[in-house]
Amino acid sequence: MATSLIARSGARPARPSAKRVFDLLGAAALLALCAVPLALAAGLLCATQGGRVFVREPVAGLSGRPFRTWRFRTAPAGRTGAAVERCALDALPQLLNVLRGEMSLVGPRPESRTDRADRLLVRPGMTGLWQVSARSDLPWEEMALLDRHYVENHWLGMDLAILAQTPRAALRQRLA
Repeated sequence: MATSLIARSGARPARPSAKRVFDLLGAAALLALCAVPLALAAGLLCATQGGRVFVREPVAGLSGRPFRTWRFRTAPAGRTGAAVERCALDALPQLLNVLRGEMSLVGPRPESRTDRADRLLVRPGMTGLWQVSARSDLPWEEMALLDRHYVENHWLGMDLAILAQTPRAALRQRLA
């Protein structure tokens, strides 16, 4: 029915961008590759911490639209929660946000604040330019400059370079 309405109106359905297609394929592939570690982390967290395995944190997305990110509920004081964070598994449930179109694989870090309008011009990402540049070692002002640079200059090649650097950056953070 919807197809016939579109055909009669002469309007074409919007084609997804290359970035969105890349996000969908990448998130689906990563979920498939990480299914076992995700299931193990969820089982360990449930067994050791009890209660909910996930938390949903409210953040601002594209154009300031609010949504809730998926994360494992980790208690850093607990051995299991700290291990999940150290292995960088705590944010992997955000792949669900990528599949839903609320996030991208690469973009500015999602925040609950909406006072930086430049960040709201693109979807927030699971990883980004400042995360691979120095992780949390940078002052907030420099992180903001890197986010702005990404928003103004991003392209698929830049996303691929950031994704390629992400495992090394996560390992560097884990060893620090």
